[in-house]
Formats: sequence, structure tokens, C-alpha cells
Amino acid sequence: MQALPWQVWALLSAGFAALTAIFGKVGVENINSDFATLIRTLVIIVVLACILTATHQLQPLSKISPKTYLFLTLSGLATGASWLCYYRALKLGDAARVAPLDKLSVVLVAVFGVVFLGERLSGWNWTGVALIAGGTVLVSLSR
Repeated sequence: MQALPWQVWALLSAGFAALTAIFGKVGVENINSDFATLIRTLVIIVVLACILTATHQLQPLSKISPKTYLFLTLSGLATGASWLCYYRALKLGDAARVAPLDKLSVVLVAVFGVVFLGERLSGWNWTGVALIAGGTVLVSLSR
């Protein structure tokens, strides 16, 4: 399954992210958004544990470097904060406007990648980033 190119995995991620918004909007309708996030997180933990066990991909925790632990912990904290904010936004707003505004993360990743990771983007890449930013703002505007 890993033989698929990164573009296919990214498109699958986008498709599942879209379903996340739709399913989440319906699921958060009659429940506290933070509690909904907890349920979602528990489901993810169970599914990932099953996948890792079934595919024999579990790794000894002692073999993981402190730097890896630090950055995965920071990533987990950022993910948790993102999910809490996302479900709160879904509780309060339309999925069709919340999800695109959430995707401003694409713009921020491009900027952070350049600033913090030394990545390089071409003029065309920056044009795309600007179009994404403009599009998300237009989609998220109130009716």
C-alpha cells in the first residue's frame, strides 16, 4: 500500500478531511463539542492500535529519541488544540464555511515551511498559496 505516490495519499487525506467535516457537523449537533472531540480521539486511538497490531508496525518506545518524543508531543498538543477549535467552530458555524477557513492551515504550513524548515517555493507556488488564502476568505464570508 505504501507504493502509492504522495499525491494519492494527499488526495485521500483531503477526501477523508471533507468527510470529517460533514460527519463531525452532524455528530456535534446534540453534544458538547469538547466531548465530541474526546470520542473522535478515542476512535482514532483504537483504530490506529488495531492497524499497528495487525501490520506488526509497533516499535519499542525505548528506541525513540528524545527529540522525536518532543516534536511528536508538540504535534499532538497542536493537533488536540486544532481539533477542539475545529469542533467548536463546527458546532457554531456551517461546515461549508468552517472547513475552508480551517484550510488556511495550508497557507500557514507554506509560510512556516519556508521560515522554519528552509523549504523553497517558486513564484507559481506562492501564487497558489495566495489563491488558497483568497479563496478561503471568500468562502468563509458571511452570507
